[in-house]
Amino acid sequence: MFADSVDSDIAPSGTLLGLLQRGRGDGTLHALAAPRAEALAALSHCLRCDPRRDWRLEHRSLYYARLHVELDAGLDDIEEHLFGPDDLTDTGEERTGLALSVLGHLTSYGDSRALLLLRRYAARGANWRWALDELAVRDDDAGLRPLGPAVLARFPHTPEGDAELAAAVRDAFEPRPWRLWAEDPTRPEQGERLGRAREQGSFGRWQRQMRPAGPRPGWSVRAVLDWAQEGDRILSADPVGGPLSAVPGASPGRDPLHREAAAARCLAAVAGPDDRPELLDAARSGPDIARAVALRHLAERGDPAALDLIEAAVAEQAPSTPASVPFGTAARAALEALARMRGAAALERARRWARREDALGTAAAALLACHGTERDAPLVLAALRRAVCAEGPDCDGLRPLVDGAGRLAVHRAAPLLRHVYRETASSQLRGRAARALAATDPAFAAGFAIECLWDCEESTREIAARHAATGDTRVVERLRRLAADPAEEEGVQSAVRGRLDSDGAAAR
Repeated sequence: MFADSVDSDIAPSGTLLGLLQRGRGDGTLHALAAPRAEALAALSHCLRCDPRRDWRLEHRSLYYARLHVELDAGLDDIEEHLFGPDDLTDTGEERTGLALSVLGHLTSYGDSRALLLLRRYAARGANWRWALDELAVRDDDAGLRPLGPAVLARFPHTPEGDAELAAAVRDAFEPRPWRLWAEDPTRPEQGERLGRAREQGSFGRWQRQMRPAGPRPGWSVRAVLDWAQEGDRILSADPVGGPLSAVPGASPGRDPLHREAAAARCLAAVAGPDDRPELLDAARSGPDIARAVALRHLAERGDPAALDLIEAAVAEQAPSTPASVPFGTAARAALEALARMRGAAALERARRWARREDALGTAAAALLACHGTERDAPLVLAALRRAVCAEGPDCDGLRPLVDGAGRLAVHRAAPLLRHVYRETASSQLRGRAARALAATDPAFAAGFAIECLWDCEESTREIAARHAATGDTRVVERLRRLAADPAEEEGVQSAVRGRLDSDGAAAR
């Protein structure tokens, strides 16, 4: 039996709320057929409690905005959510970002009240930066200029406030409002303050460029590995590459994964054939981050010893540890290094490992899914079945296996892919499943592809536009609406126009 989704905040996929939370096309279709009060309640819940597993990668705002228009939902619930007491205590972007993005799309559809709400929230709300970015690409100059005093009032006239203002100007995603405020002839003092903020931001950028917190030309392999391991210090180097002194306070990155990636790039520039013994030693028994960097470097270059080193690093994890349990740095780095390997030797070893029912087996199957041949289809299918049945439709590592099932046209994977499509809470993974189903499931065009025309993800709608069977009367009507929708992405509209043109020519 398939494992259920582990995300307890997501309603079952057979309910209206569960469909809308997932961003599935059937969510819109069911909402339009359901009692209006029930549909409005489910939509409101989604806007108040962002259901996305990763709100930086998954899309929902256009999906909810379109449904909002279809239901003629009104804006009272959104206004209450944005300006409620929680806005004073929970200032994280994730609480209000989705609602603000929906307001942005509603503004594009001509909703004047949505525009006024965005202006008001930019002036008063905690997540004002997000609202300002929405306005920057949708509002006119006359609407943006009056917001300047309210936004600048957030930054007190103190050294700390001026520093925060300089950072806000420097890091603005959309600089247009700041330029308008700086050039406003009716508020010269505002322009002067923003001018100083820009100068301060430019000076800070110049300082960072003059004092790079990272490796420099002439560093040795040892210096790069030490820099990666220590993390909160950088090492100076003498002309021949030896570290001379430590400079406190500089950091090669707060995230160890970022340090590993940066250090691996540096090794590519400084390491030569004579450094191989030192790299092998670091990959075999070095401290954790340095070991990870060395493993990654050797794997990317297809070093003959890399595969044995990867196997040894993973073996340090308890033999019975399932793939879902967090790994230590060495084992995690070994699995990531394997994913970077190419070539016949890596594929042959992966074929041996893919039969294992542990994390190394899953990683090996993922490598075969991405770079293997038709002979590897049974191994990819077995790994996909193990992952879905044991850990559910949202487990880590499922994406390459789903992609591989489609790339290798594993037709026997279709039932698994349909389950992932229906149940996953990730709209991106659902889109990958749809792409794989298009290559493996003859029923896709007349089934899920039609629903996908209403999906929340642009890439999934594009797949649907290319495959949905036009025998269903809803399909041609939906294609025409997508073609005429100014908010639709260009990739989708291009696929829609191509499909309408080809089907029209066939009909003639």
